[in-house]
Amino acid sequence: MERTPAVWFPTVRTNTGTDIFTERLVKELNQRGIRAEITWLPLRSEYAPWTVPLPEAPNWATIAHVNTWLHPRFAPQNLPFVATIHHSVHHPDALSYKGWLRAAYHKFWIAPIEREIMRRAAKVIAVSHFVADTAKQTLADVPIEVIYNGVDTAIFKPRNRIRTPGEPFQLLYVGSWMARKGVDLLAPIMRELGDQFELRYTGGPAAEKDKPDMPSNMKDIGRLDGDAEVARAMQNSDAFLFPSRSEGHPLVAIEAIACGIPVVATRGSSLTEVIKDQQTGVLCTQDDVHAFTKAVRRIASTPTTASQQPSVAPPSISQNSSSHIAIYENVLRKSSPS
Repeated sequence: MERTPAVWFPTVRTNTGTDIFTERLVKELNQRGIRAEITWLPLRSEYAPWTVPLPEAPNWATIAHVNTWLHPRFAPQNLPFVATIHHSVHHPDALSYKGWLRAAYHKFWIAPIEREIMRRAAKVIAVSHFVADTAKQTLADVPIEVIYNGVDTAIFKPRNRIRTPGEPFQLLYVGSWMARKGVDLLAPIMRELGDQFELRYTGGPAAEKDKPDMPSNMKDIGRLDGDAEVARAMQNSDAFLFPSRSEGHPLVAIEAIACGIPVVATRGSSLTEVIKDQQTGVLCTQDDVHAFTKAVRRIASTPTTASQQPSVAPPSISQNSSSHIAIYENVLRKSSPS
């Protein structure tokens, strides 16, 4: 007899984008009549799994969904499970953005965990082709299906922003303050752009050490709390500046596109999969400050750049959940006794 998907998410709370992914998917599944719940595990479950009691799978669940970083100790024993790869930390280019300790942690602790999870999973999902290709080359050559993260288009939508005369062209950066994200390029870009441009960025405490070298046209807006705040910041901006050097899947970039503002980003990693050059944004050579400033100036000189309907619609959270439901149903169909 064919079983109905009822999905359990044993998930480590990391306070990163993977948490947001899980919460959005669970919310959408429940809204579509599919029971789904998260069992949050403490962060130490990632690096000290034996100190955390094993969670018990709920008796109503028919399938589980995990992150590939979940230690095999917590992988469901009596349920089929699917596993999502959210990142590309094992890509060779990523070594230049890591210290030796983080590189060793990824290579000798995380990679073996991921290999086992990928081999045990009934289905492996990646959030981009870049992530899938990286995983096949560095972890395990297993079949991987790509499902792009979706945007809640009820929240992330265009707003008719009108710049007042004399107002600086408003740029926005949303993301973690780390070298991989290219945050060291923001100050040189803004210095070259000058006072007719302003950048609001989510820096917070992590950015404090860099502030003495920042020009006056950079404004720290701190952490944005929730989708509504992120969407509001995007809708009140003229363009999204994102010089990230590597992205598994740039969710903030597609959220900006959904809000109708162009994205100026690096040509590389998964960014080329979601940003259509000269349509939803401009792709620039990695680390080329002049290329970024030139692109921003060109966008600013175009009178129709303020929030408008994106020329290429980003994937919605509804499309994302439909793709996951199809995978759950297929896994259950294959695992059901004939």
